[in-house]
Amino acid sequence: MQTPYDLYGNLFKDVQLKKIFPDNKTFVDCIPNRKPEMIVADYDKLRITDPSAESIKKFVADNFIIPLSAAPGYRTDIKDNVIEHIEELWNVLQRSADKPVEGSSLIPLPHPYIVPGGRFREVFYWDSYFTMLGLAESNRWDIIEDMIENFTYLINTFGFIPNGNRSYFLSRSQPPYFSCMIELLATYKGDEAYKKYLPAMLKEYDYWMDKTHATKHCVQLNNGIVLNRYYDQLDKPRSEAYRQDSTLSNEYADASQLFRDLRAACESGWDFSGRWFKDGKTFNTIQTTNLIPVDLNCLLYHLESSISKASALNKNKSEAETFAAKAAQRKAAINQYFYDEKDGWYYDYNISESKLNNQKTIAGITPFFFNIPPGNYIQKAAAIVQEDFLKDGGVVTTLINTEQQWDWPNGWAPLQWITIKGLDNYGQKDLAATLAHNWSMLNIKVYRNTGRLMEKYNVIDTHLTAGGGEYPSQDGFGWTNGVLLKILKTYGLAKENK
Repeated sequence: MQTPYDLYGNLFKDVQLKKIFPDNKTFVDCIPNRKPEMIVADYDKLRITDPSAESIKKFVADNFIIPLSAAPGYRTDIKDNVIEHIEELWNVLQRSADKPVEGSSLIPLPHPYIVPGGRFREVFYWDSYFTMLGLAESNRWDIIEDMIENFTYLINTFGFIPNGNRSYFLSRSQPPYFSCMIELLATYKGDEAYKKYLPAMLKEYDYWMDKTHATKHCVQLNNGIVLNRYYDQLDKPRSEAYRQDSTLSNEYADASQLFRDLRAACESGWDFSGRWFKDGKTFNTIQTTNLIPVDLNCLLYHLESSISKASALNKNKSEAETFAAKAAQRKAAINQYFYDEKDGWYYDYNISESKLNNQKTIAGITPFFFNIPPGNYIQKAAAIVQEDFLKDGGVVTTLINTEQQWDWPNGWAPLQWITIKGLDNYGQKDLAATLAHNWSMLNIKVYRNTGRLMEKYNVIDTHLTAGGGEYPSQDGFGWTNGVLLKILKTYGLAKENK
């Protein structure tokens, strides 16, 4: 599929650079009301006679359907019951199977799905797993299966699951939670889920291991161990953030590496964070592709383990043993290369310096979510969570305030659940329950004040409605709904909702 950049040429650049819309994502999500080549031909004429912003804005309005938010005009009247609100919101955020539209950036999906909300009008890969946690609590296994079928379709069509179902996302994936989705579905469908989706898991694994695409996700260390990083396939400005990326690159003679690292950070889902900055503070030191992220490798450990389990269920003993060995090797590597014995925390690994990166983030709890560390590692890790990350509204993402949205003082739903479950897995039930309480009470408080659940929250100042970041705060919101509902049901906090 062609991206809006490819389809619309000068029109695309002018719209994005002249701020025709406050958000660069708006135009790339527009739907043309006639053939793209006709629109381009007419615009090239207009560009000569009247290139003003006002003229361009009118031209776009005449030739495209301007997208609205994911839930335009939706208002809740259930101020006192957040669970009922979430149950209703599933239907608001659900989309039917798509119909192809020439010139649209949307990749049509064959089954219904849930969108996050706000400016996010398409399915997002890693968001969807955390959304599914709530859908399961709502007994909406139909839509969970539909979404997994959509992801399988994307794997079979493109060889991987893109960041989202947009043409401008086809150069990257996102944190690979597909095997976690299968594990969740298996709690309802049994082992048949593993058997059915084994071919899709194998194809996704080949993508991340550079076997079906030369993606450069793999990094071979000196001893021959192969671990994985995030790596977008393009090195030019993002279509959905063209003006920001172009402006940022003005001080560079060759900005290709900057664009690659910006895009790789988007593949991580943590866009953006001081986690990816060499100095921990500024964009011009971004080095995403120079880091091997601990959480990504935990996810690939889970994928290898899931493939081994599915292969055994399919009576393929050789394949099961092969992937069990791969998982065991990766588990050992995670504990060897990402763990700091001095302070008892997991960090990302710096490739060029062959040592741990110095940015402490809540991603360091991820190995506990996947039951990777030895049991005696939990004491130091729990102390770090309690002393450094736990706040009145939940766990903060990092310990540095860069004004990036994946940094202090913001907290995000997926990272709350990963931390809660990781602590619980290792017997830290009181601390897990405290975090569950802090996060859910903040969510409910904001909901009662606004009638909405947000994409992210300021967990330091719980009087605010939401955290800041790259774009205005979004409401809806898929993974917040999912994680909150999971927490309320798991920890018996439903009564707090009233």
